[in-house]
Amino acid sequence: MPFLGQDWRSPGWSWIKTEDGWKRCEYPCDDIERNDNINLHLLNINDGESFEDENCSLPPTKSEKDQFNNTTKSQYFYQEKWIYVHKESTRERHGYCTLGEAFNRLDFSSAIQDLRRFNYVAKLLQLIAKSQLTSLSGAAQKNYFNILEIIVRKVLEDQYNPRLIRDLLHDLSSTLCILIREVGRCVLIGNVNIWISRLETILSWQEQLMNLQISPILGNGLTLCDLPQQMKSNILFRFSDAWDIINLGQMAPSWHMLSEDHHLWKELCKYHFSEKMFCKDLIFTENGHIDWKLMFFTLEKYFPKREQYGDTLHFCRHCSILFWKDSGHPCTANDPRSCLTPVSPQHFIDLFRF
Repeated sequence: MPFLGQDWRSPGWSWIKTEDGWKRCEYPCDDIERNDNINLHLLNINDGESFEDENCSLPPTKSEKDQFNNTTKSQYFYQEKWIYVHKESTRERHGYCTLGEAFNRLDFSSAIQDLRRFNYVAKLLQLIAKSQLTSLSGAAQKNYFNILEIIVRKVLEDQYNPRLIRDLLHDLSSTLCILIREVGRCVLIGNVNIWISRLETILSWQEQLMNLQISPILGNGLTLCDLPQQMKSNILFRFSDAWDIINLGQMAPSWHMLSEDHHLWKELCKYHFSEKMFCKDLIFTENGHIDWKLMFFTLEKYFPKREQYGDTLHFCRHCSILFWKDSGHPCTANDPRSCLTPVSPQHFIDLFRF
């Protein structure tokens, strides 16, 4: 049976689909490496003296490697921004894809710079902090905290969605306290002092976010309170998070009056829950009207809320590849769009549970 690669155990060459058919990718580094190998064979040292290049250096020691691994802040670089999800060993592929490997390959460092993906990545980090932190490899854990540091810096500079990051840091600090003090050190990868240092850093971030002051000035001396009533109402109706409505309603009496509008909470209930969920047990006020605000927080205890993200990861059912839609992937299906499935943060976690 013929194989595309030089080794029968490899997945094969990299191919690109063109109008004329499939063509193999050839990178310049392959030719350079091939020429270097040829030049090494042409070297002939007959005098017995050792040859040492000026740029040649001794291999680094273990302590130097550990110091580099602990101080570096960059994420591991991969040329392809997609990953093949395989859960069993085959003759061509040995092993299976893990959550840590997927976390390293999908370039979340660049994803958080895109506002469409920011909430998606933050929610994914929160789910990992709750239950999957110990399942990450050492490299994936380092990438996790590097990405988290970039997120916190972005929030402190841009003041974008600090409440979501505060919830993330709260869940992460609670998990680390349990792992360090109660569960034990056997489940943690690396020295326990590193985890204590990470916990102290997280507590410092929490304090900075708690002291974060968001300026209400929009520009030209205007504030949110100076906006027309109709514009204020339109802003509130565009929120899908109840706590955003409540927090904005605490800014001024005019905002508070609009945030208590029963039509606003009715639309919010219809957005997150189906009619079958809230039509059975309606909650009425003393005047006989439905208390939609109380209905929302009651339904929230028993049913999951609807999640909405500007952009998500996608899974190709034909190729079993997980990827960002903008980056694409080498799909062999006749109609690639029909094979795509959006992947929620919880679905991403479930893909790598065995």
